Amino acid sequence: MFTMPKAHPPEFRRDVVAVARKGDATLRQIARDFGISESCLHHWLKVADVDDGVRPGVTTAESAELRELRKRNRTLEQENEILRRAAAYFARENLPK
Repeated sequence: MFTMPKAHPPEFRRDVVAVARKGDATLRQIARDFGISESCLHHWLKVADVDDGVRPGVTTAESAELRELRKRNRTLEQENEILRRAAAYFARENLPK
């Protein structure tokens, strides 16, 4: 059975990115020293560049806001569908016989 590795805390990520940006060692060595994969470190650097405005893209905060808005939109659509069905049901109940 495959399990996802535990996510690293944001403070850890910030520290690793700061060390990598200093440029005192290769990314491979930094990744090995911190016990993460080199591709993971590349991803963290890319995300940090976007968040810091160095690279264009959707920031972490914008992504979280978009995710929350999509969730809220789904909820509102479900509530709207329930209300629509209830209105149709009650409209049938009140038809003259």
